[in-house]
Amino acid sequence: MPKWLLKIARVFKIKDLRNRIIFVLGVFAVFRIMANVPVPGIDPLMVKQFFDNFKIFGLLNIFSGGALDKMSIAMLGLGPYITSTIILQLLTMIFPALEKMYKEEGEAGQHKFNQYGRLLTVPLAIFQGYAMLSLFQRQGVIGALSPVLMLTSIATITAGTMVLMWLGELISEKGIGNGVSLLIFAGIIADFPANILQVLNNWDASQLISILLFLAMSLVIIAGVVVISEARRNIPVSYAKRVRGAKMYGGVSTYLPLSVNPAGVIPIIFAMSILLFPGMIANFLAGAGGAIGKISQSVALFLENQLVYNGLYFILVCVFTFFYTAVTFDPKQISTNLQKMGGFIPGIRPGTSTATFLYYILNRILLVGALSLGLIAVMPSIVSVLTNIKAFSFLVGGTSLLILVSVVLETARAIGAQLQMREYENF
Repeated sequence: MPKWLLKIARVFKIKDLRNRIIFVLGVFAVFRIMANVPVPGIDPLMVKQFFDNFKIFGLLNIFSGGALDKMSIAMLGLGPYITSTIILQLLTMIFPALEKMYKEEGEAGQHKFNQYGRLLTVPLAIFQGYAMLSLFQRQGVIGALSPVLMLTSIATITAGTMVLMWLGELISEKGIGNGVSLLIFAGIIADFPANILQVLNNWDASQLISILLFLAMSLVIIAGVVVISEARRNIPVSYAKRVRGAKMYGGVSTYLPLSVNPAGVIPIIFAMSILLFPGMIANFLAGAGGAIGKISQSVALFLENQLVYNGLYFILVCVFTFFYTAVTFDPKQISTNLQKMGGFIPGIRPGTSTATFLYYILNRILLVGALSLGLIAVMPSIVSVLTNIKAFSFLVGGTSLLILVSVVLETARAIGAQLQMREYENF
């Protein structure tokens, strides 16, 4: 039997892991039910025309897990929660007290920081819900809403976002892997049958060569995502010998693994949030009339340009790779911990010199990781233009593919860690 089948069998033999996986699947089922409960007064034909005219909202649809184009109660998805997280993490670089809470106050500080993120999600969801409903009304996607119905719809949409946020945190706490990433993953996977049907309906034998080229480049892109996600730079670490009583400890050599892309899929999600926000505001204000309407229309058209979009997407992915790593990875703390445990990097003095060395190595490998991740993010668009194939875009849709592959790798790694932990316990 193949090793991967044996591993799956081992996972389902362990009751705790089996329950975790069943719990995650149950949350996915609740999420898909929410994604298919529509808000009232929808014209399906106008919805299709809207998404054909405003391509940028197709990207926002990924955040909602395919709920936006169905105009469901979960139409905002986890977008407001992700945006609030970005805002708070940016503020840690401005306010020292917030940075201290996030980095130095341990679990209590993390809990308080997360609570601030939840509270900030509510006004963001209200604002975004109002903006989306007003835009849909202006485009004729939904009918006129009375003030009471508008307030009710906004409250319902906001509640849908908060429920999804709660479900994501439940997965992180009681399931396996990152809940937010897994919910976005579930939404992308759920649209696969419809995408495959679209491919079959648009089949054209004259495009066979282009299709084969497209699929070959798709495999290259997937391989690139795996390589960047799994690449490590191992830094050798030695531990001094210590005598305690009649026993001797230490005297061993190991290594400190630094990932080429320690931020994982987070830079992609952050870049999407920032890139979508100005486009959504511009489209909302485009029908306002006067100078504001004209400026908004110009901004919306500018962001719709494929070259501009890909350029901004590449830059934001690179920037957020550095930013998120700077927020979550602290070489000074690692240096301090190594020194307390009697560890040192051969040839480097413990303390400040070790932290400086780690900063130096981290910045060098992050440059490679950020540029590679940015290139992979925009490559599918380039492939789509070169092969002139749109029907297959779901297979290598840059954002979708990066999220899918990265989440699969992270979840597999989490499951592997759980299995390894239980092997140590048995040992």
